[in-house]
Amino acid sequence: MLDLIAVIVAIVAFFAALGFAGYLALLNSAARKRGVSGAPVAQYVRGRWPIAGVTAAGALLGWLLTSGGGFADVLAILVAGGSGAVAGSSLSTTMAKYRGGD
Repeated sequence: MLDLIAVIVAIVAFFAALGFAGYLALLNSAARKRGVSGAPVAQYVRGRWPIAGVTAAGALLGWLLTSGGGFADVLAILVAGGSGAVAGSSLSTTMAKYRGGD
């Protein structure tokens, strides 16, 4: 049962990290299309790429740890859960900063 929980946490964390990286890619693409006026957004995105990479790597590491025993599953939950929480928080912060006029 603990193994199943660890796998689910790792998968959710990985998709949260991918969602954050995808949103950064969309922002970067839009900023490049705007040219000079998009430079501040492009600079912000460049500063956020390391966070996206580390959270994705942490989620993958957690996913790999799920193949171990009980202690590895607990460690996988902690690593992947932390990575997913940081990715989700960073995504929310970035979306709030650049939310369109709705």
